Amino acid sequence: MSHIETALKERIKELTCLYEISSIIVNADIESIEDTLKAITYSLKKAFQFPKETHIAILLDSIHVGTTQALEKNIVLVSDISVFNKLAGTISAHLDHSKFTTEDFLKEEQLLLNSIALKLGNLLERIEIRRNEISLKRQMEHADRLNILGEITAGIAHELNTPLANILGFSELLKDGLGNDNKNSADLDKIIQNVIFSREVVKKLMFFACEMPQKMEMLNIVPSIKGALDLLNTTFKKHDVKYIVKIEEEALWLRADTIQLTQILFNLIINAIYFSPKNGIVTITALQTDKDIVLKVSDEGSGLSTEALEKVFQPFFSTKPTGDGSGLGLSVVHGIVSSHKGTIIAENNSLKGATFTVALPK
Repeated sequence: MSHIETALKERIKELTCLYEISSIIVNADIESIEDTLKAITYSLKKAFQFPKETHIAILLDSIHVGTTQALEKNIVLVSDISVFNKLAGTISAHLDHSKFTTEDFLKEEQLLLNSIALKLGNLLERIEIRRNEISLKRQMEHADRLNILGEITAGIAHELNTPLANILGFSELLKDGLGNDNKNSADLDKIIQNVIFSREVVKKLMFFACEMPQKMEMLNIVPSIKGALDLLNTTFKKHDVKYIVKIEEEALWLRADTIQLTQILFNLIINAIYFSPKNGIVTITALQTDKDIVLKVSDEGSGLSTEALEKVFQPFFSTKPTGDGSGLGLSVVHGIVSSHKGTIIAENNSLKGATFTVALPK
């Protein structure tokens, strides 16, 4: 076969490869990206001068695929894969060093590899954009559900307030009129205690629904964090949990209600302590961006299930055993943060535990 015929044959293989890979990419499913990448490696393998001897590998941050596992001591042709102008991985072609030299790779093969790397970068960018769109849609749907739940909760709280106030008032009047009737007086004490508890529940529901009055003032969050930790020091020791504070600045100023800010800190830290294992570490981080003060509380527990991530801020939802909590702590935090025009998100850490991140506008 003449040199021209050989070159033409190789060119046809390359064009066929580009067509096949373009088709694979067009029909790619973001849920099975690894299968797509594998299909690309096997299609690309056929376009090289020595297809049976050539192996292709794609290396990304979280995915490694290839036409073989044995890639050590090979002659290698490499092209970088960039996603949004950042290096995201490589695609490479390999030949056995005992049979071939670098001269056995054609110049056109490097160009082909570069072209496929560019297509892969475009595919990964498309997938990242799509995932961000899905994530944003879920966040918006979740926010809508919480807003609707907040409106319903506010209505329920207002409806309960009046009868509870009446029960409490008449119970106290009855008790005053009983005199030395200890038995009935003790029963009324139980009624009064339960009404007071119920009013506290209603109060927490109103926090969730952003219905509580606020006294907004400029304050430095750093002393508030340190004060909360001092008060919770005994709780940390009781549960054999340690803590780390990461605050690089002496002052982080924002406009907030002092009491409600303290409630945010207490609820998040106590929650982190509860879910931390013995000798675990709770990490409290505070920093500022151009617009916000950001507070993060992380634990080393077992993390949150998919259901918990969806419902963690809803009133009465709790992953604690019955009797260990009312399921209102985090819903109160969400309500306070919302009333301050801020945001709060819960997410699992990469290794273990969960992190709650609060962003409050300055």
